[in-house]
Amino acid sequence: MPFNGGEKRCVGEDQQSDSDSSRFSESMASLSDYECSRQSFTSDSSSKSSSPASSPPRVVTFDEVMGAARNLENMTLVHEIAVNENFQLKKDALPENSLASRVKRIVHQAYWDVLESELNADPPEYDHAIKLFEEIREILLSFLIPGSGNRLRNQICEVLDTDLIRQQAEHSAVDIQGLANYIISTMGKLCAPVRDDDIRKLKATGNIVELLRQIFHVLDLMNMDMANFLIRSFRPHFQRQLVDYERTKFQEILEETPSALDKTTKWIKESVNEELLSVSETGLTPAAGTSSKPHLSPTLVLNNSYLKLLQWDYQKKEFPETLITDEARLQELTEKLNQLKIIACLSLITNNMLGAITEGLPELADRLKRVSAVLLEGMNKETFNLKEVLNSVGVQTCAEVNKTLVERGLPTLNAEVQANLVGQFSSIEKEDNPIRSLIDKRIQLYLKSLLGLPSPQKCLPPMPGGLAVIQQELEVLGCQYANIVNLNKQVYGPFYANILRKLLFGEEATGKTDTSSSAN
Repeated sequence: MPFNGGEKRCVGEDQQSDSDSSRFSESMASLSDYECSRQSFTSDSSSKSSSPASSPPRVVTFDEVMGAARNLENMTLVHEIAVNENFQLKKDALPENSLASRVKRIVHQAYWDVLESELNADPPEYDHAIKLFEEIREILLSFLIPGSGNRLRNQICEVLDTDLIRQQAEHSAVDIQGLANYIISTMGKLCAPVRDDDIRKLKATGNIVELLRQIFHVLDLMNMDMANFLIRSFRPHFQRQLVDYERTKFQEILEETPSALDKTTKWIKESVNEELLSVSETGLTPAAGTSSKPHLSPTLVLNNSYLKLLQWDYQKKEFPETLITDEARLQELTEKLNQLKIIACLSLITNNMLGAITEGLPELADRLKRVSAVLLEGMNKETFNLKEVLNSVGVQTCAEVNKTLVERGLPTLNAEVQANLVGQFSSIEKEDNPIRSLIDKRIQLYLKSLLGLPSPQKCLPPMPGGLAVIQQELEVLGCQYANIVNLNKQVYGPFYANILRKLLFGEEATGKTDTSSSAN
């Protein structure tokens, strides 16, 4: 289609899943990081080996690396369609005043100006117009389902028969307006209801050149509608087949790129080392005559690895290959959780210092929570000054409390109490702050309990003390997180089992994974 308005891009917003589709819908992620994921996955792939055996690493060719990258991209796309209920295609508009936008606008206008001059010539020239009708015909035919709509298909081919139109053009007998009207009528039969207004606008357009131009614009929108319709239609199929599909695709990637589990192994090994250190610090040692390595639960190790993902440094640390398809979702959950942690800390400090005043005033607590949430928006950006914002939250909290006290005819907070409150708020900036550490441990305890449940959405674990202020948000976030983890376990469980056998029991990891096993 000429000048159809630029590239397509994949976008989507996630929504909370219900109990019938808990494995397939989590919070937003867009496909904007496909290329980053592919680069991360394939970097240094030829210089590493997935096996610690003494044999030299297999040389991976460029074609094999690119084949693995294509497999990853296809797998990522299918995964996104399956888990993101709002995934859809949208046109990628160029920035208004960019060079590319200006060049595109100039070139397009030049084309339509040429067409107008040809149609206004005496006698008219129809070469460009006939090519447009030919392309419109093919687009209209592409909207028809193969094997059906034969009557309309035959009609489109007859009316937009370019050989016939050329013969008419030789005798200056082409009815351009009549052909355009037929095209609009056919588009009205094929378009989605959302395009009815666009069809009405086409019927009201008088200038034939502008009409043809707008026809292509609406056809482009209809093309996008059709693509999104197909995505919605195939989503249930993708959801049913997702586990087997992703596992098979990843096995193909692993065979083409032996280092495809290096980062995943490193991620799990960190948890193994932490558990071993914890055991040694508690003084629990293996019984005499047994292996020198303490027995660790594979499930415990894997769940601890998953918990690390909500404390991940996404800017500096390499992400496990088996979780690349959910990296954007997990990063967003991490950012939300960081904000909730700070809100819980602020609430705990406020209750400890002003509990006697705020007790029995739920509207004040809600107002303070909203103030904190608004001021903490964007706290994960590099330019965000957390200490300065916490100071502002403290000042605003004192103002809100004093306002409530005045309304009830009570004395306001004295200067010493206000300064103490603001100071304690500002101290939360430090990661080793005792209150921050306490809240973090309780959140980790809740999420750890959540991962141990067979169906988190049906039976949530009790909320630890001090988290009541964020209970609703934390339960929603926890379910979204558990859905991601549980689906990931189903897909990659056999691969994790293979890695854990090597790390915990000294068994050699094999290149091909037994897909019948899982890390339970």
